[in-house]
Amino acid sequence: MKSKDQWRVSDELWVRIEALLPVHEPKAHPLGCHRKRVDDRKVMDGIFFVMRTGCPWKALDATGICSGSTAHARFQEWEKAGLFKRLWEEALLEYDQEKGLKWKWMSMDGAMTKAPLGGEKNRAQSNRPRQAWSQAQSADRSARHARGPGHRRGQPQRHETHSSHP
Repeated sequence: MKSKDQWRVSDELWVRIEALLPVHEPKAHPLGCHRKRVDDRKVMDGIFFVMRTGCPWKALDATGICSGSTAHARFQEWEKAGLFKRLWEEALLEYDQEKGLKWKWMSMDGAMTKAPLGGEKNRAQSNRPRQAWSQAQSADRSARHARGPGHRRGQPQRHETHSSHP
């Protein structure tokens, strides 16, 4: 059985992430009615959960980690502040020190893949917008209408051939 804590950021990793977090200056509401800011570590747990599973942000609401709205807002805030870029850079530098990266042989691949735990689609769907599909079909449609009266879709048609040979 898997532990509920498998989605949590480890203490060791959290110490490193926390050092990179941008300083948050609380804004006082004139009426003093703002909710307390959700703990950064819980929010990071939620962000990593979404990144690891590929689930929608709002699916976090059912996990009890934190709300999807909070996680998404904080993700945008931290992305704008460059937090995730700094995390990536530090991870690469540490890996380079421990294992070594052969920078001369590095290349970048533009392929997109689904999240490793993202699941399957319910059904095949076109990635093309409906308007683009209908525009692409317009030439075929005109040929269909040119077949004349009496033509029914899906019915075999007789093709008369005119031959000059008896």
